[in-house]
Amino acid sequence: MWEFIIKGGPIMGLIILCSIMAFAVFLERMWHLRNAKIDTKKFMQEISAKVKNNKVMEALDMCNITRGPIARILKSGIMKYDRHRHDIKEAIENAGIHEVPLLEKNLGVLATIAHITPLLGLLGTVVGMLKAFQVIEEKAMSMVPVNPGDLAGGIWEALITTVAGLSIAIPTYVAYNYLVSRVDNFVLDMEKSATELVNILSDQRETA
Repeated sequence: MWEFIIKGGPIMGLIILCSIMAFAVFLERMWHLRNAKIDTKKFMQEISAKVKNNKVMEALDMCNITRGPIARILKSGIMKYDRHRHDIKEAIENAGIHEVPLLEKNLGVLATIAHITPLLGLLGTVVGMLKAFQVIEEKAMSMVPVNPGDLAGGIWEALITTVAGLSIAIPTYVAYNYLVSRVDNFVLDMEKSATELVNILSDQRETA
């Protein structure tokens, strides 16, 4: 493995650095999303029951002890339980503006790595090809017979970076799409929960 890295040249170092960054971001995002995940259906049932029974403080306490963005968004809505529907909805939307970027944090880094690593690999290949043809030119100018093995060996070494770049880009792109789908599911749960809470609080206010 070390031999391949050495033959790939300095650009191989950049590709390896990208792979380390992508792996670190993926692990961090997986850990964050795992900690943010809750049983949304069960949580909403408990919150709904407390709000309908006018146990607003208990509902707020439940939001405080529950991790994740859904609990924080619902808390912002419950705190406006005595306000008009528009005010409740606005409070939830404002909370969502802060929560969504936290879910999407560093996903742009993964997307960037997935796009630039094949380009880095291609750059390394082009540089390697230039070196290979330069050797052939020098031999030709020195009247030294050009060995086909020289060309083949140079091209083989040059293609190492392309293989490395694609090997990093493909799993990184898959990881990026997977995390984006997880975030989209979170946002969808947040929107459903927020809409349900707004309806419940509005009905409670109208009833009162």
